[in-house]
Amino acid sequence: MFAVLKTGGKQYKVQAGDVLRVEKLDAAAGDKIQFNDILMVGSTVGVPFVAGAAVQAEVIDQIKGEKTIHYVKRRRKHSSQRTKGHRQHLTLVRVTDVLETGADKSGVKVATGTADARRTAHEAPGAAKAAAKPAKAAKAPKAEAAVEAVAVEAPAEKPKRARKAAEAKE
Repeated sequence: MFAVLKTGGKQYKVQAGDVLRVEKLDAAAGDKIQFNDILMVGSTVGVPFVAGAAVQAEVIDQIKGEKTIHYVKRRRKHSSQRTKGHRQHLTLVRVTDVLETGADKSGVKVATGTADARRTAHEAPGAAKAAAKPAKAAKAPKAEAAVEAVAVEAPAEKPKRARKAAEAKE
């Protein structure tokens, strides 16, 4: 049985035993992970995902992809040129099982990208601090103070021509 899964903004058609190179996931070598964003299992097409379906995999290694070179050269005299290289971080996984149903009861760690893991790690301490602080009751401002603040407004500044005309009269 095959499935089409989505991870890292890409889609992969997989079946048990396949080895994939996906964008870096937050998992160590040897961990069992589960992909829950399944677009299609066999002949069942999801809207947008198939409910209860999952693909389980084992992390083989964290690797780097091939080097890509980005070279920019501007023609003509006194032009500039620049070379930049990049190697994408990847995770090598082996698909162990394709589940049509029962993904929520499997108990396997959900595969998350490193960006998602960083986001949740940074949000969690802030959320815990906010929950620990008791909510303070805001004091209502006095009605008279609010009226005075409105009444004491600075006079509108005259335009430049009007000021010059006023100065000339004096």
